[in-house]
Amino acid sequence: MRPATHVLVIDDNPVQLNIREAILRDAGFLVSIATTGPSALALLNAATAPFDAIVTDHMMPKVSGADFVRALRKVHPSIPVLVVTGMPDIEADYAGLNVVVRHKPFPPKELISLLRSAIEGSEAAQAS
Repeated sequence: MRPATHVLVIDDNPVQLNIREAILRDAGFLVSIATTGPSALALLNAATAPFDAIVTDHMMPKVSGADFVRALRKVHPSIPVLVVTGMPDIEADYAGLNVVVRHKPFPPKELISLLRSAIEGSEAAQAS
Protein backbone atom coordinates (compact mmCIF):
# COMPACT_ATOMS: atom_id res chain seq x y z
CA MET A 1 0.00 0.00 0.00
CA ARG A 2 1.30 3.47 -0.84
CA PRO A 3 2.09 5.69 2.17
CA ALA A 4 -0.53 8.33 1.28
CA THR A 5 -3.51 6.14 0.51
CA HIS A 6 -6.45 8.55 0.23
CA VAL A 7 -9.87 7.41 1.44
CA LEU A 8 -13.18 9.25 1.28
CA VAL A 9 -15.53 8.45 4.18
CA ILE A 10 -19.23 9.32 3.87
CA ASP A 11 -21.75 9.19 6.70
CA ASP A 12 -24.55 11.51 7.81
CA ASN A 13 -24.02 10.48 11.45
CA PRO A 14 -21.22 12.68 12.83
CA VAL A 15 -20.27 10.17 15.55
CA GLN A 16 -19.86 7.31 13.06
CA LEU A 17 -18.05 9.60 10.63
CA ASN A 18 -15.57 10.83 13.24
CA ILE A 19 -14.91 7.32 14.56
CA ARG A 20 -14.16 5.92 11.10
CA GLU A 21 -12.05 8.95 10.26
CA ALA A 22 -9.97 8.52 13.45
CA ILE A 23 -9.53 4.77 12.92
CA LEU A 24 -8.31 5.25 9.37
CA ARG A 25 -6.03 8.21 10.18
CA ASP A 26 -4.47 6.22 13.03
CA ALA A 27 -3.84 3.42 10.51
CA GLY A 28 -1.95 5.81 8.23
CA PHE A 29 -4.62 6.66 5.67
CA LEU A 30 -5.16 10.18 4.38
CA VAL A 31 -8.88 10.74 5.03
CA SER A 32 -11.41 13.16 3.57
CA ILE A 33 -14.97 13.22 4.86
CA ALA A 34 -18.42 14.06 3.55
CA THR A 35 -21.85 13.94 5.18
CA THR A 36 -23.97 13.42 2.05
CA GLY A 37 -23.73 11.66 -1.29
CA PRO A 38 -23.89 14.92 -3.28
CA SER A 39 -21.12 16.53 -1.19
CA ALA A 40 -19.01 13.39 -1.67
CA LEU A 41 -19.48 13.56 -5.45
CA ALA A 42 -18.47 17.22 -5.38
CA LEU A 43 -15.28 16.32 -3.47
CA LEU A 44 -14.52 13.56 -5.96
CA ASN A 45 -15.03 15.87 -8.94
CA ALA A 46 -12.91 18.65 -7.41
CA ALA A 47 -10.05 16.37 -6.29
CA THR A 48 -6.68 17.07 -7.88
CA ALA A 49 -5.54 13.50 -7.12
CA PRO A 50 -7.76 10.43 -7.24
CA PHE A 51 -9.13 8.77 -4.14
CA ASP A 52 -7.91 5.22 -3.57
CA ALA A 53 -11.12 3.98 -1.90
CA ILE A 54 -14.47 5.05 -0.50
CA VAL A 55 -16.28 4.01 2.68
CA THR A 56 -19.95 4.94 2.65
CA ASP A 57 -22.94 4.46 4.86
CA HIS A 58 -26.00 2.85 3.28
CA MET A 59 -28.79 4.84 4.97
CA MET A 60 -28.42 8.57 4.39
CA PRO A 61 -31.05 11.25 3.87
CA LYS A 62 -32.02 12.25 0.30
CA VAL A 63 -29.43 10.10 -1.46
CA SER A 64 -28.86 6.55 -0.22
CA GLY A 65 -25.50 4.81 -0.37
CA ALA A 66 -26.75 2.81 -3.34
CA ASP A 67 -27.80 5.96 -5.22
CA PHE A 68 -24.43 7.52 -4.45
CA VAL A 69 -22.56 4.45 -5.78
CA ARG A 70 -24.68 4.41 -8.97
CA ALA A 71 -23.73 8.05 -9.61
CA LEU A 72 -20.11 7.36 -8.67
CA ARG A 73 -19.81 4.43 -11.08
CA LYS A 74 -20.71 6.69 -14.02
CA VAL A 75 -17.49 8.67 -13.53
CA HIS A 76 -15.32 6.36 -11.41
CA PRO A 77 -16.14 2.80 -12.46
CA SER A 78 -13.31 1.04 -10.65
CA ILE A 79 -12.65 2.83 -7.35
CA PRO A 80 -13.04 0.37 -4.45
CA VAL A 81 -16.15 0.99 -2.34
CA LEU A 82 -16.94 -0.40 1.10
CA VAL A 83 -20.58 0.01 2.16
CA VAL A 84 -21.13 -0.02 5.93
CA THR A 85 -24.62 -0.68 7.21
CA GLY A 86 -26.73 -1.79 10.11
CA MET A 87 -29.52 -2.81 7.72
CA PRO A 88 -30.00 -6.46 6.79
CA ASP A 89 -30.42 -7.71 3.24
CA ILE A 90 -29.20 -4.66 1.30
CA GLU A 91 -26.88 -6.51 -1.06
CA ALA A 92 -29.48 -6.51 -3.86
CA ASP A 93 -29.45 -2.69 -3.80
CA TYR A 94 -25.81 -2.86 -4.92
CA ALA A 95 -26.11 -5.61 -7.54
CA GLY A 96 -23.62 -5.05 -10.35
CA LEU A 97 -21.98 -2.07 -8.63
CA ASN A 98 -18.81 -3.88 -7.50
CA VAL A 99 -18.87 -3.01 -3.80
CA VAL A 100 -18.12 -4.80 -0.54
CA VAL A 101 -20.98 -4.67 1.97
CA ARG A 102 -20.13 -5.02 5.65
CA HIS A 103 -22.72 -5.12 8.42
CA LYS A 104 -22.13 -3.16 11.63
CA PRO A 105 -20.81 -3.56 14.19
CA PHE A 106 -17.35 -4.85 13.39
CA PRO A 107 -13.93 -4.17 14.90
CA PRO A 108 -11.71 -1.33 13.67
CA LYS A 109 -9.03 -3.79 12.52
CA GLU A 110 -11.57 -5.30 10.12
CA LEU A 111 -12.32 -1.89 8.59
CA ILE A 112 -8.61 -1.37 7.98
CA SER A 113 -8.13 -4.89 6.62
CA LEU A 114 -11.14 -4.66 4.27
CA LEU A 115 -9.92 -1.34 2.87
CA ARG A 116 -6.36 -2.51 2.36
CA SER A 117 -7.55 -5.66 0.60
CA ALA A 118 -9.89 -3.70 -1.66
CA ILE A 119 -7.18 -1.20 -2.57
CA GLU A 120 -4.56 -3.87 -3.20
CA GLY A 121 -7.06 -5.81 -5.34
CA SER A 122 -7.84 -2.70 -7.35
CA GLU A 123 -4.15 -1.90 -7.87
CA ALA A 124 -3.45 -5.47 -8.98
CA ALA A 125 -6.33 -5.34 -11.47
CA GLN A 126 -5.08 -2.05 -12.92
CA ALA A 127 -1.53 -3.40 -13.25
CA SER A 128 -2.65 -6.40 -15.32
